Amino acid sequence: MAKNQKRTWRQQFMDNFKILTRSHDKWEVWSDFVHLAACTISNVFDKRFYDQREQRYLEIIQKYNKEEAALFAELLAITIIALDENPAQDFLGQIHQQELELGNYANGSFYTPYHVGEMMAELGAMDVMPEVLEEEYISVNDCCCGAGCLLIAFANTLLKHKVNYQTKVLFVAQDIDFTAAMACYIQLSFLGCAGYVVVGNSLSNAEPPPESIWYTPFYFRNIWVDRRRDAHWKHMFRILLTNGVEKTPM
Repeated sequence: MAKNQKRTWRQQFMDNFKILTRSHDKWEVWSDFVHLAACTISNVFDKRFYDQREQRYLEIIQKYNKEEAALFAELLAITIIALDENPAQDFLGQIHQQELELGNYANGSFYTPYHVGEMMAELGAMDVMPEVLEEEYISVNDCCCGAGCLLIAFANTLLKHKVNYQTKVLFVAQDIDFTAAMACYIQLSFLGCAGYVVVGNSLSNAEPPPESIWYTPFYFRNIWVDRRRDAHWKHMFRILLTNGVEKTPM
């Protein structure tokens, strides 16, 4: 039943998507959808680059008429419902790879099938489970995240082991492809994963510019805000211990 329901949401997504491709390029519509959705999510919770992302949203949506613009909202709603009913899937990755056939060997944009991600997550969870249970929280990083398959699978694997990933795991993702990174950001956001997605080259040692980091809504939950504050003060305390406290002249 779950499999049939998943297919139903994918089909409904494609029905709406195909209307948009009657007068727009398929890749352009896909890229615009994930960009619009990501800006919508980000600007509710992360105000650092609100104006910049809102301006980008307006630039994109102006290419479409009123009826087409409404279809983007429906695509986002379908994505939310699909992930809510079945969190154990890479919904947008499957749309990209299977339904739209946008995989490209030339740029390496082929996403990991979800069942492969599940196997890898199970193996990884076996190694880190003692740490997960012992530590306050752990972080997990996918430096070539695609639409987030491996991180989604890891989150669902922890659920199978009765571990609440929303409070026990900080999810970090990165991809050089902006569209892939935004698809990952959307899915991590709606699955309640606290963390962030970086758009950039993982092989570069350069510090990513702040505007390339997209924080998920759950990153702003009080529990994670408190942890960041505690980590900051611990870091400052270590600096004081290392460098010494400079005496103020009398």
